[in-house]
Amino acid sequence: MHESTMPAIINTDSLKSSLLQSCDTNTVNRWSVADIVALFELPFSDLMYQAQTVHRAYFDPNAVQVSTLLSIKTGGCSEDCGYCPQAARYHTEVENEPLMKLDDVLIAAQEAKDNGASRFCMGAAWRGPKQRDLEPVLKMIAEVKAMGLETCATLGMLKEGQAEQLKEAGLDYYNHNLDTAPEFYGEVITTRTYQDRLETLDRVRNVDINVCSGGIIGMGESRNQRAGLLAQLANMERPPESVPINLLTQVEGTPLHGTDVLDPMEFVRTIAAARIIMPTSYVRLSAGRQSMHEGIQALCFLAGANSIFYGEKLLTTANPEASEDKKLFAKLGINSI
Repeated sequence: MHESTMPAIINTDSLKSSLLQSCDTNTVNRWSVADIVALFELPFSDLMYQAQTVHRAYFDPNAVQVSTLLSIKTGGCSEDCGYCPQAARYHTEVENEPLMKLDDVLIAAQEAKDNGASRFCMGAAWRGPKQRDLEPVLKMIAEVKAMGLETCATLGMLKEGQAEQLKEAGLDYYNHNLDTAPEFYGEVITTRTYQDRLETLDRVRNVDINVCSGGIIGMGESRNQRAGLLAQLANMERPPESVPINLLTQVEGTPLHGTDVLDPMEFVRTIAAARIIMPTSYVRLSAGRQSMHEGIQALCFLAGANSIFYGEKLLTTANPEASEDKKLFAKLGINSI
């Protein structure tokens, strides 16, 4: 993809044909960081037009997939992710809690389903699960699946054989974010490498579990580094089926508390760029929504975001209540799926 092939105003039919070709499984579509930066630098209306055109080529523009995320094991993590209040080494208000009981998880899953969620995600603050940790989670996955919900888990790095067990239990999606571009990664995390993350994603992909992987925007990275994150995701052999784009939620006691707040329009541009370069992926407007005016959220949906989390919390940080999301959906004419 070169700048000459991405004019400011594009023909809808020709773009759709081009994108269908680029998404052919026999075609490797590589996006350079420079290509993606060029998208970021388009006039805002042109960028939104291109993103909306791509979005309509592959998705219902008025439908948003709804998930709920539950922290089934909170706090006490040995990692040093600079954004995370669950790291044991940081002095935050998050306490180390044991793994939730199965019955409590199923009650939360039923509530999520009643509120319109179609996918139930379970997150545990582990560097990676030990086998004794994994056994009860496998039971949770099987029981939630039996309720008619799609299942997702984020448990940290997976060892050999663990992805196979998750697949057998009925896991539909595994979330493992890349967080940021490779060249900025060491500024945020030192206790695991970028390659560690890629290897876990490979294990998930190799057993045919859907991949959910994205990153966090607003951690002090440059625009080029935001583009670098998107390039990593888009250039995978198969881009993630679900791409969560998180806005940094600053928590006192974490190293990234006090970072300059990202301009909301830059966040919208990131959503739009993700939509253009990953046309068949669900792009999730994820953490940080609590701080966004509904007008910014509306622009994100216009830019191609078509997935959100319902529920008052995302692991340990605030999220808009489901009732507020339903009101916003009604204003925008959006249907939840």
